[in-house]
Amino acid sequence: MTVRILAVDDSPTIRALVGRALRAAGFEVFLASDGVEGLGCLPDADPHLIITDINMPHMDGFGLIENVRSSGDYADVPILVLTTESGQDLKARARSAGATGWIVKPFEDARLIAVIDKVLGR
Repeated sequence: MTVRILAVDDSPTIRALVGRALRAAGFEVFLASDGVEGLGCLPDADPHLIITDINMPHMDGFGLIENVRSSGDYADVPILVLTTESGQDLKARARSAGATGWIVKPFEDARLIAVIDKVLGR
């Protein structure tokens, strides 16, 4: 079974880097530029895991996490936050919104894949 991952980040560079790392590891990747676009991608992506930035226009990562958690169909999908932010208050807010884990940018491909594999029990 191919694992599908939805990655949401407003930076085209980060989307490209994440997409390349995930595809190289054998994942099927769907990309979105903000929380609104990410929510719109859910039916097509039907993701096994979501990766999201925090600071984005239109709908930030917190809004995306909260919307996914209240969606019914995708409420149990693991969500990893990938961001430059490292403050404990933001991590606590993400956890309370329903985030599964937190990775600080810049990221190493191997570390990102290791965290994904751990979260998915692979």
